Amino acid sequence: MLFLEITLLVLYGLCLVFILGFSLTQFQLTRLALRAYAQGLPPEPAAPVSWPRVTVQLPLYNEVFVVERLLDACAALNYPPDKLHLQVLDDSTDETVGLVAARVAHYRTQGLRIDHVRRPDRQGFKAGALRHGLELTNGEFIAIFDADFVPEPDFLRRTLPYFDAPQIGVVQTRWGHLNEDYSLLTELQAFGLNAHFYLEQVGRTSGGHFINFNGTGGVWRRTCIEDAGGWHTDTLTEDLDLSYRAQLRGWRFRYLPQVVAPAELPAAMDALKSQQFRWNKGAAETARKHLGTVLRSNQTAATKLHAAFHLLNSSVFVAILLMAVVSVPLVFVRADLPQLKPLLQLASVFLLAFVPLIYYYYSSWQLDKPGASSWRFAPKFLLFLSMSMGLTLHNARAVVLGWLGRQSAFIRTPKLGLVRRQGTWRGRRYRTGSLLDGVTILEGLLALYFAGGIAAGLYFGDWGLLPFHLMLTVGYSLIFYYSLRHRN
Repeated sequence: MLFLEITLLVLYGLCLVFILGFSLTQFQLTRLALRAYAQGLPPEPAAPVSWPRVTVQLPLYNEVFVVERLLDACAALNYPPDKLHLQVLDDSTDETVGLVAARVAHYRTQGLRIDHVRRPDRQGFKAGALRHGLELTNGEFIAIFDADFVPEPDFLRRTLPYFDAPQIGVVQTRWGHLNEDYSLLTELQAFGLNAHFYLEQVGRTSGGHFINFNGTGGVWRRTCIEDAGGWHTDTLTEDLDLSYRAQLRGWRFRYLPQVVAPAELPAAMDALKSQQFRWNKGAAETARKHLGTVLRSNQTAATKLHAAFHLLNSSVFVAILLMAVVSVPLVFVRADLPQLKPLLQLASVFLLAFVPLIYYYYSSWQLDKPGASSWRFAPKFLLFLSMSMGLTLHNARAVVLGWLGRQSAFIRTPKLGLVRRQGTWRGRRYRTGSLLDGVTILEGLLALYFAGGIAAGLYFGDWGLLPFHLMLTVGYSLIFYYSLRHRN
């Protein structure tokens, strides 16, 4: 039995070390970002003497609730009409097709160059659509917006000047949130995404490390796409895949936190889970594809380290899940084997691995809501951390499938046209699968399992893992609750 207890402790410790390494890289990125903000953003480059040809690609699949909003926003882009081309890459199978056709016809009568591109099938999903569209346009630069985005009219005029050097391959902008205040679910999503866009992307750029095109809300130089090998369809994160292939070939990316591309956050749990599955599985697939190449490249040691943790970002969920499951029996081990107490003290330093993350998310909070009370930050951070822990089973499954190379369909995140607190998710179509599946049932059981960990800690007077088990219980309970609530 002693061997089993030591094995559990070693597994816990290894997971903790990996999480601590990830947290420390986020801490360094935060410092780099804050230093960049303190120095001031670089001045905006002068507008080009002659504006280049730009194609705006809009990949769609069954987006009844948001497609007209998207087309109206893109038709309003303030750019020389003889240099602008809108491509609606429509793979829809419902009445979205008719809505697009009507809008395209309307804007063509106004002199806008806009095409409604239909493929015979969805081969390659979004990446396949983007690749197909590229063959049908002469644009020198390619802007991409997902269906839920609403770009401002000056988007192209604010981003194109930053391609002021031939090696600049991408200009990425910060995502805004149309419905952040809609519910607790959307507030917590915005909280997490803001840290990525306010700090992580800025820190990577400032440190000269690899960043990623975020799939939408950005502009590519066409020759960069082609030089890097074009859009590949072998991962669910075609954006991250192409970003790494391009940067490994020497292309530079620019990130503009001052330019915001507003978008809608998923308001229902099934939509959030489908998005999380795609992002986390795709990240693991991309890590499987590129991690070895990155480590063998001629990049600096710091860039390799940051790239490794960037690619392994989704794998953190596996580490947290393993550590969480192991932590409950550790409460009993600690009570039964007092001779292992010095080693078991490691189990109680769980929260120390998350101290750098407090700094990371608090800095983001201050940038997004300057002057906001710190008392408002604490509960939101704890709820966000708990919710993230509650998604570990779902996300860890996606990561494992990605590392194993298991192929799966690109399930897009359905959007509902929600703005602020207006609209509802009830009675809407575009389900992404049954919510009461095996994973959801296991999430409910894990909530009970970690509640048992709380009870065991209280019984034995062991308070070391109580905060961890409390957050896990809250997180899994929230995920299970929303999964049941959003079934209709």
